[in-house]
Amino acid sequence: MSTYLILSIVVGLVALGVAVMLSNAISAANAGTARMKEIAGYIHEGAMAFLYREYKYLAIFIVVVAAIIATFLSVSTALCFIGGAVFSICAGYLGMNVATKANVRTAEAARHGMSEALKIAFSGGAVMGLGVVGLGIAGLAVAYFVFDRNIDIVTGFGLGASSIALFARVGGGIYTKAADVGADLVGKVEAGIPEDDPRNPATIADNVGDNVGDVAGMGADLFESYVGAIISALTLGAVAYPGGEGVEFVFMLAVAGILASIIGVMFARSSKSQNPQAALNSGTYIGGAIVIAAAAYLSNSLFGSLDAFWAIAAGLLVGMIIGKITEIYTSADFGSVKKIAQQSETGPATTIIAGLAVGMYSTFWPMLFICIGVIVSFFVMGGATNGGMGLFGISLAAVGMLSTTGLTVAVDAYGPIADNAGGIAEMSELPPEVREITDKLDSVGNTTAAIGKGFAIGSAALTALALFSAYAHTVNLTTIDLLNPVTLVGLFIGATLPFVFGAMTMESVGKAAYEMIEEVRRQFREIPGLLEGKAKADYRKCVDISTAAALHEMILPGVLAIVAPLLIGFLFGTEALGGMIGGSLAAGVLVAILMANAGGAWDNAKKYIESGVHGGKGSEAHKAAVTGDTVGDPFKDTSGPAMNILIKLMTIVSLVFAPVLAAHGGILLNFFK
Repeated sequence: MSTYLILSIVVGLVALGVAVMLSNAISAANAGTARMKEIAGYIHEGAMAFLYREYKYLAIFIVVVAAIIATFLSVSTALCFIGGAVFSICAGYLGMNVATKANVRTAEAARHGMSEALKIAFSGGAVMGLGVVGLGIAGLAVAYFVFDRNIDIVTGFGLGASSIALFARVGGGIYTKAADVGADLVGKVEAGIPEDDPRNPATIADNVGDNVGDVAGMGADLFESYVGAIISALTLGAVAYPGGEGVEFVFMLAVAGILASIIGVMFARSSKSQNPQAALNSGTYIGGAIVIAAAAYLSNSLFGSLDAFWAIAAGLLVGMIIGKITEIYTSADFGSVKKIAQQSETGPATTIIAGLAVGMYSTFWPMLFICIGVIVSFFVMGGATNGGMGLFGISLAAVGMLSTTGLTVAVDAYGPIADNAGGIAEMSELPPEVREITDKLDSVGNTTAAIGKGFAIGSAALTALALFSAYAHTVNLTTIDLLNPVTLVGLFIGATLPFVFGAMTMESVGKAAYEMIEEVRRQFREIPGLLEGKAKADYRKCVDISTAAALHEMILPGVLAIVAPLLIGFLFGTEALGGMIGGSLAAGVLVAILMANAGGAWDNAKKYIESGVHGGKGSEAHKAAVTGDTVGDPFKDTSGPAMNILIKLMTIVSLVFAPVLAAHGGILLNFFK
């Protein structure tokens, strides 16, 4: 076995070892009072029950798809597919299990100060982050070695990861937003009680949803991005450097990124700063600096130039810029969110209009910088004239952007843990200063989550583009002729799919939320003394509603993402499928940015009003902002994030089945000929 593969497996295991160490440290921390443990138990039980039921559904899907792959491609590819799916499930389970333990311990730690609470919340997120990259790199290295360095087979690992990620994101997103909408509209607006008030029957389901959507779903999303970026770079690196230097470079860069993430996690975790954002930023900057230095060294030592380094630096820089742009459009520290808050004074309609405008405006700059990143990474590696080097450069930009995924996921997953901690503090009637600390952590978590979503969108665009390049190479597509009406049909269908997919997921949230709202109203109406705090809500019924709705509604969007590219490829051929991938990539990225940023802006506009401006809590402006946030919830937490996986999943499905499509595609065209 090559040294770089051994290093990849060892470093992957080290990351998992650090994750276990952090998990044990969290478990050893004080879980607080009996009431806190009781509430945390409800959340943990609901989250795990959802995961077990979801995984039963997914087990059937994995077996069926593996059988299809074994029939049309090979048993080896089917085994890789199963491996990718199982590792993705393990990453989600690991993160969720720890997050539902860290939440109550964060609330208890907040009784002793900001730094202690931040340490536990961030440690919980770090377990997820290091689990994602550890499983990703170790799984890919083992698959690459076992299947004799045949990257066509290893693509099955990426397909397994992508498939599970889509179901996890869609299912988790539907779950959490059905509960959130029910809790907000009936609890906050109609009953006038706080968000995490124990009298609200949907509040436990809402807290469970934070975990299944923003921890397990987000972790599976970035696991899939991480694996997909590495697979595309391996595919194109093997073409650009037949001697194996390209493959070695990709694995070693991933190793450097994991080590940088571990160092960054330890640095941020040990910070004594009373400013959570500063502590998180310090770890992120240190990790990024280490990757930059490692990329320069590896580029010079393996390739004898800094060309690959510049491509990686372009990806990292674009990721950071997109994160900052996202913060500008979604943070209450900037003008866009303040404008939405001001528009809320004239009612829900103007709140919605202002939020949509912010979302639309926010698409321009990220897309512009993605384009700059693509151009720079393509041409610094020699462009189209240097034997595939330019396409390899684009894939390196994606790997560069995702090299510190361990840190990115840690910073992102910390947010829902802090949010849950605030809910537990509220329901346990802890002193007000505890809630003040958890609210500050949650506020920073909202910003980091919005930045994380922007980062995920940017990485999805570059990863999908790199996978698209790998697909084009596999089916020998050197050009795509947009004057060919068949290709144009593929382009238009591809551009339509993100809208259809978005409509499906939004409608699913609407259906589930309707049932949740009716149930919360029924309990307020039929349980004597509930609103007075003299009776206990039936939390389990609301958890069951969200669970059943999520599992039922996630199926059709998932099937669409897998079937659509195969249908176009078999009916119209590989070039039409190339057009479809291009159309879905362009439209999907734009729709994802719009939804994520509009949703984040509505959410923070509501929180900005709750801080005391424009009448504060309970005012008409606040009620309008809650409506805007309710619309934004499925935007930013269901449809928007799932859009990233849609464009990558359709591309990797095309890549995995490329040999079959090249040999048998274009049935309808051949019939007319």
